[in-house]
Amino acid sequence: MTPIGKTRWAIAEGYIPPSDSVQSRQFTSYETVCILNAGERDAQVAITLFFSDREPVGPYRVTVAARRTLHLRFNDLTDPEPVPVDTDYASVIESDQPVVVQHTRLDSRQPALALLSTIAHGEG
Repeated sequence: MTPIGKTRWAIAEGYIPPSDSVQSRQFTSYETVCILNAGERDAQVAITLFFSDREPVGPYRVTVAARRTLHLRFNDLTDPEPVPVDTDYASVIESDQPVVVQHTRLDSRQPALALLSTIAHGEG
């Protein structure tokens, strides 16, 4: 399959709530970057986080195998440091292969869960 997507993406909005109404991983509030690599070569991806009151953090590095998808919770990123909760951030995703990036959030602070998803801004 011919690769589709871009090599540089931005998600301008990010926020992980500090607490949840449900205590299970399935319903823990999260931010997710969903990355599709429809091409024939593995994609080496670097994620950098930007904040309103301090220097950026990253890169967080992941590999998205060829012809695969990766749904990566920002909550699970730990190297170079954990993504802080209760803090606004944005992210830039850079890949050496064209990929498609989507952003998803689950907010479970209230019993009526809220889920949103949107395509990221891509270029390159």
